[in-house]
Amino acid sequence: MEYNNRSIVIKELIGLRAKVILSSDAFQKGISGVVIDETKNVIVIDDGKVSRRVIKKTATFRFYSGKRSFIVDGREINFRPDERTEKAMRFYRLRHP
Repeated sequence: MEYNNRSIVIKELIGLRAKVILSSDAFQKGISGVVIDETKNVIVIDDGKVSRRVIKKTATFRFYSGKRSFIVDGREINFRPDERTEKAMRFYRLRHP
C-alpha cells in the first residue's frame, strides 16, 4: 500500500510505525512503536514491551512507511477506521501532495 502525505489520513494505520511527537498529556509524548489497534478516539501503540493507548485528538503523530514519514494531527484521523475514507476527505484535500 503506497502512502503519501495526502493519503496517510485516509489509509489503514494498523501495522505502521508511529511516534507521538506532541500531546497535551506529557506522559504520552514520545511514545513510539507499531500501531496494533485503532478505534474512533484512540490509537494503540505497542513498543515491544507494553501497549499504550493514545488519544487521537490531543496528539500529533509521525507515521513511518518505509523510509518516508508523515506528520498527522490527531484531529485529522479522529474517525472510526472504516469511516475515515469518506469523513477525512476534507483533510485529504487540504494536505500538500
